[in-house]
Amino acid sequence: MLQRTLFRASRQAARPIARPQASHAPVRSQTWSTRAAPAGARSYSEQPAAAAAAKEGEAADSKPAEQSSQGASDSAQLKEQLEKKDKEIIDLKDKYLRSVADFRNLQERTKREVQAAKDFALQRFAKDLVDSVDNLDRALTTVPPEKLQSDNSDLVTLHDGLKMTETILMQTLKKHGLERVDPSAALEKFDPNRHEAVFMAPQPDKEDGVVFHTQQKGFTLNGRVLRAAKVGVVKNA
Repeated sequence: MLQRTLFRASRQAARPIARPQASHAPVRSQTWSTRAAPAGARSYSEQPAAAAAAKEGEAADSKPAEQSSQGASDSAQLKEQLEKKDKEIIDLKDKYLRSVADFRNLQERTKREVQAAKDFALQRFAKDLVDSVDNLDRALTTVPPEKLQSDNSDLVTLHDGLKMTETILMQTLKKHGLERVDPSAALEKFDPNRHEAVFMAPQPDKEDGVVFHTQQKGFTLNGRVLRAAKVGVVKNA
């Protein structure tokens, strides 16, 4: 029994020494294997890294070209848009100037029409009035000048009263633009726009085409002929 106990004790004492020796061998192989592995792995891992680096370089080289082409297309689009806007501005400016010119022409035309309506509003009334003025003028011319120098004071007074009435009436009509025209008094040249030739006669002491006799006086309203004067014209040849 003692021998068995001593044998077991010796075996147990010998086991811890043997186990470390057996365990150290695999560890060495592992350490050597781990140390040797990076050399092989490095050779295989360098190839994908180089390829990736090459791809990155190509991508980096292609990016500036793409950016430059994109920038050129953007600038072309902006230039085209700017040209369109310039054309629109020119078109709108032309339309604006035309509208302003049309509006100003409309203002001037409306102003002229309003002024003409004011100036010639009495045209119909003036045409009816000139007959009364003609009758008054005939009444004054029917009295011979020698009768006005006689002792007939009543006739002279009546004539003077009619003359004053005619003068005041013509002054009042002139304020409203109605004027009487006697072309023979100033020996005017015959004007078909203002005169109506009734007859023609030779007058040696006068030039051809001169109005020497007024059969009916004319009238103008604000410079426009209301009634042409009926006249006699000189014709020597």
